[in-house]
Amino acid sequence: MEITCKNCNQTFKGHYCNNCGQPADTHRINAHFLWHDIQHGLLHFDNGIPYSIKQLFIRPGHSIREFIEGKRVKHFKPLSLVAVLGALYGFLYHYFHINLFQASTDLEIDFNDYNEWMATHFAWVTIATIPIYTIGTYIVFRKQGYNFVELFVLNTFKASQRLSVQILTFPILLYLNSIHHAERFSSLTYLLGIILIFWTNIQFFNKMSRTRAFFLTILSHLIFLVTFFILIIIVLAIIGKLPK
Repeated sequence: MEITCKNCNQTFKGHYCNNCGQPADTHRINAHFLWHDIQHGLLHFDNGIPYSIKQLFIRPGHSIREFIEGKRVKHFKPLSLVAVLGALYGFLYHYFHINLFQASTDLEIDFNDYNEWMATHFAWVTIATIPIYTIGTYIVFRKQGYNFVELFVLNTFKASQRLSVQILTFPILLYLNSIHHAERFSSLTYLLGIILIFWTNIQFFNKMSRTRAFFLTILSHLIFLVTFFILIIIVLAIIGKLPK
């Protein structure tokens, strides 16, 4: 049966308009429509966020490689996933008044303001580190046939992976924060993040031996650390906060 699209007036057959992509079945806007829109458009409860997070913990490298190669229908968009998880973690960070920077320092920085800034910009800070990770990945794994943007997607998913760990382990952070040892949480999540990076890269770069992938991942992470600290020094120099 032919259907006239209510969006562009194209005549078509099937479940979706072949001109603009609108579904043939347009439901009346009511409470059911609103809940369906929240499920599919915002959170993708049927597949997107839960599916992507699950894949990042049971077969991370394989699922990311399949996404890059075109198997994308069930996944939530990588940058959107980072933004959602980062916003959630930032909200928890702010709501429970987490303070990871209580130790004394020679830097003339108001760490109360810094913690608040981190809480409100956590998603953007996370996204900003992804290109820095990608520089190391691209330099080390450039011969594996992936371009910079594809490796950016790889590191975007890995950022979501680390954010998921931080959210899942948030009760530990909350407890440590209550006894003024929240800074220990950074060491815990950093170690877990490193383990996940190695696991994901070994699966993703499956055309080379695991041993080679392991050592190249070490080199990649060292490049990230050096690049990151150089950028931090530059920023501190610009704002005049370098230790004297």
